[in-house]
Amino acid sequence: LAMTYHFTPMTAVYAQAIANWHYEGDYTFYDMDQDPGDLEDLLDPANWPDAYFAVLNAAGELVGFFVFSQDGDTVEVGLGLAPAFTGQGLGESFVLAGLAFARQRYCPCTFRLRVAQFNQRAIRVYEKAGFTRGKTYQQATNGDVYKFICMECPA
Repeated sequence: LAMTYHFTPMTAVYAQAIANWHYEGDYTFYDMDQDPGDLEDLLDPANWPDAYFAVLNAAGELVGFFVFSQDGDTVEVGLGLAPAFTGQGLGESFVLAGLAFARQRYCPCTFRLRVAQFNQRAIRVYEKAGFTRGKTYQQATNGDVYKFICMECPA
């Protein structure tokens, strides 16, 4: 399933839509209201410039978002695919589109992302997109402590 992705700077309308996304089952972990800090960051326009991007499909529908933060020659990648578009085999093309966008914009040497260890679906997507698993660590989030994996890939 091919999809065209259009990256556009975050707006209040897109941020609010993302804040209202609700995932099924274990993936409710990724609902923005599960982590007040993440929600606050998303909804604060001061954080948006050159970091937060809404991703639209050819029909102009909001399909996801990326947030990038540069750390030397590494770009840390955060992302979310809208619940309506998960589980349809779009993950890899979505991730690759985000990396291509970031490669042009930031010219990094390395991409890094962090993923909850239980999210095997996402880990498979990231590995297909070229990421390799690094260290595992514990992170307090969403009112508990979870195992996360740090993953990297060359830009």
